Amino acid sequence: MPRIFDNIELPLLPTLQQTLRLSERADFCVGYFNLRGWRQVGPLIDPWEGGDGSRCRLLVGMQPLPHEELRLLVSLARGDGRIDQHEVLRLKQRMAEEFREQLTLGAPTNEDEAGLRQLSAQIKGGKVVIKLFLRHGLHAKLYLLHRTDPNNPSIGFLGSSNLTLAGLSKQGELNLDVLDHDACNKLQKWFNDRWNDRWCLDISAELAEIIDSSWAREEQPPPYHIYLKIAYHLSQEARAGLSEFRIPRDFGNRLFEFQTAAVKIAAHHLNKRDGVLIGDVVGLGKTLVATALARVFQDDQSTETLIICPKNLVKMWQDYVDRYRVIGKVLSSSRVVQELPDLRRYRVVLIDESHNLRNREGKRYRAIREYIQVNDSKCIMLSATPYNKTYLDLSSQLRLFVPEDKELAIRPERKLEELGETEFIRRHQCPVRSLAAFEKSEYADDWRDLMRLYMVRRTRSFIKDNYAETDPTNGRKFLTFEDGTRSYFPLRDPRTAKFTINDNDPDDKYARLYAEPVVATINSLALPRYGLGNYVAASPHKPPRPRRIGKYRPCPALASASWGFAG
Repeated sequence: MPRIFDNIELPLLPTLQQTLRLSERADFCVGYFNLRGWRQVGPLIDPWEGGDGSRCRLLVGMQPLPHEELRLLVSLARGDGRIDQHEVLRLKQRMAEEFREQLTLGAPTNEDEAGLRQLSAQIKGGKVVIKLFLRHGLHAKLYLLHRTDPNNPSIGFLGSSNLTLAGLSKQGELNLDVLDHDACNKLQKWFNDRWNDRWCLDISAELAEIIDSSWAREEQPPPYHIYLKIAYHLSQEARAGLSEFRIPRDFGNRLFEFQTAAVKIAAHHLNKRDGVLIGDVVGLGKTLVATALARVFQDDQSTETLIICPKNLVKMWQDYVDRYRVIGKVLSSSRVVQELPDLRRYRVVLIDESHNLRNREGKRYRAIREYIQVNDSKCIMLSATPYNKTYLDLSSQLRLFVPEDKELAIRPERKLEELGETEFIRRHQCPVRSLAAFEKSEYADDWRDLMRLYMVRRTRSFIKDNYAETDPTNGRKFLTFEDGTRSYFPLRDPRTAKFTINDNDPDDKYARLYAEPVVATINSLALPRYGLGNYVAASPHKPPRPRRIGKYRPCPALASASWGFAG
């Protein structure tokens, strides 16, 4: 009677390893192969000489994902197993990418590294040959081992265990051993028929190359290559925006290169996350960038734009709307409470000077937020000073279109490192991947991680270093306008202005200002933070609200924060 290995009462891996020690060659067939799982059997195959009579042949099936399997079942296409060369190359490339992606998951260990290096060496030494079966999906799991024994030359293990770390040792698997000589011969024939199939391709060299180009490689990459790879991954979203969107022809050459990049990157954020904050410093053309962004979505998705701005900017925005043919409406922020409740739907809402919406309890804030939520509008925000006193200024603006409990792709790692995830959840009672969780963090690093998902912000120094040209005659940096004229960056030449204060001169205003009694008086003042109206004499019919008095202290986290959200 065969033995049953359920990985509970009787585990498969120790028996498989013991049998490998007594074997001289092996044939494995699995539906799924995890490269790191090889370290469980690799050391036992290493003593083999390699070649036809002393190696491991590993046959891997193209096991489809559940959603792909369902698609094939309900497809109208014939399932007759026919395949062409183009499909073979596509499947082979896909499998190579899946193996490469395996090595990017989880934290690498010394054991993983040693196992992967050993697998690469065994492939190159002819001790392991790996083929990919492409004719049809192959789910079989077979471990067939051979040894020099006239009575029992082969033993097989047949069941549900894939060649993975979990498949050979975790619960939930079911296998049995096959000792019968005739049954082993039939299993061998079954394996050979598939191994020699026309559409069974050798991928050994590709897997060795994947390992040798990964973190498990023998030769360590130079630090510069690591830097380039980090930069490549960190710029993934920016690169995606640059390739996905194009600027409308109406803008011609009016946009500088850095403004064009800002529009495309902002378009990616807006399309993916329903909102973006354009936070370029003053003078870099946020208005033109936002107008171009509105036109991108108008042309691509047939949207109309509602522009909310301070009253003194209404005329300017109306000029931009008319000049660049933006379909939409310009509304003064002083009118939002009266007009937004009855206003028709605009699928894009553009908010200029969005930093004015820091107070979540304000009527304007609530009116704008309710309009965006009810109409499911995308949100474009403009602000050269996105935060003023605390990081909550940022989250207040994000809350206009981001629910506080929405699942985000990131967590406030610095705050979680301080408290631990369990304690954080117990103390704050909110999901760790949410805007509410970030509001509990006072670390600038956490807020940088969050805002890189929603903000496009460049400084003059960034533009100067990355987009400006250099005048060879004087070495100064400049940008070229549409008409060919140059705009030079100003040269900052700080100088010390010295003056003398005469303490004995009663008419010297500076001496009076810095006199010891004046300085002492100012230092002793208790000033209100907010609500200056509360300090006016109360009307007999309307008493003032309770005072909140305290000495003003600047936030050290904000004073030292340095934002660098570059395109």
